[in-house]
Amino acid sequence: MAEEIKSPAPPPPPEGEKKPAAEKTAAAAPAAPAKPADPAKPAVPAAKPAAPAATPAAPAAKPAAPAKPAGPVPMPWTSPLVEKYKSQYGSGLDAQTYLGQNYFSVDRSLIPNLLRLLRDEEQFDYCVDITAVHYPKREKQFDLIWTLYSFPRNQRVRVKTQIADGAAISSSVAIWPTANWLEREVYDMFGIKFDGHPGLKRILLPDGWKGFPLRKDYGILQQDQEWVQINLGIESGQ
Repeated sequence: MAEEIKSPAPPPPPEGEKKPAAEKTAAAAPAAPAKPADPAKPAVPAAKPAAPAATPAAPAAKPAAPAKPAGPVPMPWTSPLVEKYKSQYGSGLDAQTYLGQNYFSVDRSLIPNLLRLLRDEEQFDYCVDITAVHYPKREKQFDLIWTLYSFPRNQRVRVKTQIADGAAISSSVAIWPTANWLEREVYDMFGIKFDGHPGLKRILLPDGWKGFPLRKDYGILQQDQEWVQINLGIESGQ
């Protein structure tokens, strides 16, 4: 029997040389297909991206307060009436107008002569009111004001003078009888005395009451506790 002759094995390829494709043991297996989603299971939602941190808004600038409008101011009052008495009394008399109200500012020594001239020569025959204003920080603490009206002229004028606390001024009851009760009210509320008044006493508050309620230094809730206790038998403020 003839001896089987075997072919010698091919020598190994040199190092670094690629093997022929025929000598590869197996081809690379194809990638497995993606597993289909199970319809019975809900899909997991993708994670929501984190919201960026909010930058705090800068506070709005406070608007500037509007400028306070300028109010009306007294203006010089000129008229033949003013010129007549300014030429007569000079610096002792000034005349101004404010919001349509005409008034003389006069030295206290001109009262009551000026008042009588306004009645007799200018026909200001009605004394409408007498009142006062208290300025406690001023040297002459009170403005005393007469409001006069002329029926023939259909005109109104005010006369104003300053008076110190404790000082008295001449009564004008002899010029206008209506000044009687008006001066009593000024005395009752402010403590200003009128020389020559026929019966100067309180008119709103009882006799013996202490204090003058329209002075700025008289508290709005202040009472004469002694008078209230004696005459009403109660504690002040009840």
